[in-house]
Amino acid sequence: MAVKKVVVMGGGVLGVSSALQLAQRGIAVTLVTEAALCSGASGRSLSWLNSAGERSTAYHALRMAGIDRYRTLFAQDPTRDWLRFDGAVFWTTGDGTALRARHAYEKAHGYDSHLVSCDDLPQIKPDAFSGEAIINPGEGWVSLPDLMTYLADKLRGLGGEIIEGAGPAQVVTHEGRACGVRWQGGELAADAVLVACGPATPDVVAPLGVQIPNGSPLSMLVITQPAGQKLTAVLNTPRVAVRPDPGNRLALDHDWYEHDIQPLATGGFTIDEKVVQQLVGEAKKLLPDGADLQAQSWKIGYKPIPGDGEPVLGELQKVPGCFVAFTHSGATLALIVGELLAEEIVSGEQHPMLATFRPERFS
Repeated sequence: MAVKKVVVMGGGVLGVSSALQLAQRGIAVTLVTEAALCSGASGRSLSWLNSAGERSTAYHALRMAGIDRYRTLFAQDPTRDWLRFDGAVFWTTGDGTALRARHAYEKAHGYDSHLVSCDDLPQIKPDAFSGEAIINPGEGWVSLPDLMTYLADKLRGLGGEIIEGAGPAQVVTHEGRACGVRWQGGELAADAVLVACGPATPDVVAPLGVQIPNGSPLSMLVITQPAGQKLTAVLNTPRVAVRPDPGNRLALDHDWYEHDIQPLATGGFTIDEKVVQQLVGEAKKLLPDGADLQAQSWKIGYKPIPGDGEPVLGELQKVPGCFVAFTHSGATLALIVGELLAEEIVSGEQHPMLATFRPERFS
């Protein structure tokens, strides 16, 4: 059937990107989100643009295509302070065996990867680490709140509608096919529905009889106050990951404090502020001018990760007309996934790059 109207569920970067791509193809699109745009996982993502380390060949190809789309966006305006390609640095503890194996793997498939010492990295304290590190000069980062503002403005300019604060919503079906979305305050009919609800995606499609394993862990992103630091590259280290953020701030995260995150009786999560300060302290140890770093804000929630770590993308065979977008690498994949899913929804033809990421692999 010809698709003329689509409802996108989810106010994260995958939902907004897909909605814009649909609107650019002449589709009447409405995005419905439980709370505000970027209030979920996209608002607490390190959003490091990369395909470093080991992963499946298909996943690597998709991520590299994702980076390509960001490079196109960057070339349109290299002065943007929310999208940069200034490289990334990675190091580990131990005798360096694992790090050199990672470097060899990256080099084996043409990924730009170089071994360096701390002396080669003037943005880092001379004693920040011993031994070697990997620098990947082709990598970058994006501030998803800024990117999403840019994409949402373009979406509205094309006539796309965004409904925020809708609360929980569900996919409506008729004779086994998705035909719209319903929430407490309303209902919209549609020719197709895209579920891009981050870590809640498996719960949204479960009532449709579709099971998608959910491996989403709790995570936290800390944003620092403006400081005098001059870091441009992303740092991935044993105790803290650091990236620049607009306004001369830094974004910080890691996973060692996951068990310190506690649920609140009223919903949401909390963490002892001492743990936040400890994470900031780890960043201070790396930067020559890190003494002024102070936490300004932090957000906690689930980080979207499918059960097998690979993206889940495409139409549900069990529920025609219902598409899903559920992946850990939402930042890196946002632009390319939005493009490919929009093409599939409009044309009815499956894209070969998504062949291994179909939801039915769990059946």
